[in-house]
Amino acid sequence: MTATESGLLLVDKPSGWTSHDVVAKIRKLAGTRRVGHAGTLDPMATGVLVVGVGKATRLLGYLSLAEKEYAATIRLGQTTDTDDADGAVIGSVPVITVGDAELQRAVGALTGRITQVPPGVSAIKVGGQRSYRLARAGQPPELAARTVTVREFAVEAVRPAREVVDVDARVTCSSGTYVRALARDLGAALGVGGHLTALRRTRVGPYLVGQARTLDQLATELSIIPLAVAAAAAFPRRDLTQAQASAVAHGERLNATGTGGQPVAAFAPDGTLVALLTDADDRARSLAVFAVPEPPASAVSARGDDPPEPPASVGS
Repeated sequence: MTATESGLLLVDKPSGWTSHDVVAKIRKLAGTRRVGHAGTLDPMATGVLVVGVGKATRLLGYLSLAEKEYAATIRLGQTTDTDDADGAVIGSVPVITVGDAELQRAVGALTGRITQVPPGVSAIKVGGQRSYRLARAGQPPELAARTVTVREFAVEAVRPAREVVDVDARVTCSSGTYVRALARDLGAALGVGGHLTALRRTRVGPYLVGQARTLDQLATELSIIPLAVAAAAAFPRRDLTQAQASAVAHGERLNATGTGGQPVAAFAPDGTLVALLTDADDRARSLAVFAVPEPPASAVSARGDDPPEPPASVGS
């Protein structure tokens, strides 16, 4: 791979690495500083981390909003100051067993559209400072609850282990959901406390953990998903005429895509990703432009659309 190529890498993040650590490693492997990631994973967690290289970094803000799936292990009977196993135990309640009906009721209450208070040790900014920095300085902030969607919270195994009980679960949830907070709140609902002991992200949008590569594998072969292929997998597709492609790339608006606010990947006739589009006021405008095709000689008549409106601002 050359430093000028753009696309996505699906990294199987190892435990103990921060998402920033992974980005720094990929910068060295790819030979460019234009690298970012979509959706932070905590250091303890493993699994799919979507990394963008070159122009693909402009997809990341939209990919980070995709639904995610996790395999989690929740320990009931212990509370930690970070809501996961990286923190110090601050409370213990001996638990020999937990009733199935009681567990399912508590899980059910944490499924669907719920309000959730993020963990105090998190990257959320409070007054311009990261929450985890304030917490570590002895000034833990009071974070506001936020609405998230947990589409599935399925218990797959219950394993008693001395005075604690480990619950293996599968979680499918919206962007912004903290599985650590689910573990904390499940333990609180059962009156015994809880925290996360293992977390593996198995899916981000259309990208599965089976497609991800370890850092060692990527050091041998940097398996990049080309920009156009990555966008086609993650977003609805709209094929443009050459004239439409040129118009969009220059900030003009087209007829609406019909998908509301959901981003749509727009492609030129040769398969080049031209832009991400979104509907606004019954027109389609560009969120980000990736290529600027040359307009044909008869651009306006060939476009088959309304006369162009004044150029709209193009997001990055």
